[in-house]
Amino acid sequence: MSCIFCDILSGVRDSHMIYEDASHVAFLDKYPIDVGHSLVVPKNHHERITDMNHESVGNMFSIVPKIANAVLTATGADAFSLAQNNGRAAKQIIPHVHIHIIPRYNHKGTIWTKRSISTSDELSVLAEKIKTLLV
Repeated sequence: MSCIFCDILSGVRDSHMIYEDASHVAFLDKYPIDVGHSLVVPKNHHERITDMNHESVGNMFSIVPKIANAVLTATGADAFSLAQNNGRAAKQIIPHVHIHIIPRYNHKGTIWTKRSISTSDELSVLAEKIKTLLV
């Protein structure tokens, strides 16, 4: 079975990358719950977080604050939510471990189920803005 995130990592699919290190990438969600919704993804394929060793899990979560701060600054969001789903019953859509960083805005409220489709140009502009904050 093909994995969308593995395809992004190998360059088969496009993404709006905002961060990369030796073991992880982060990119903007193509169908964001809100503006700036980003995904932190380990480069090694694991379907569930329980398939990873504790050090790898810790390393993945340790980069979340840095990325979240850049997303908050770039978007002007008031807060953010984190989500990490494991398995189909938990609404994990892509079977590759990932952490959602979802910006939240006081004037919009918190809705988990709403998704929108951003244009590639909108995502490109935002990705560049976030990347400059991560340098």
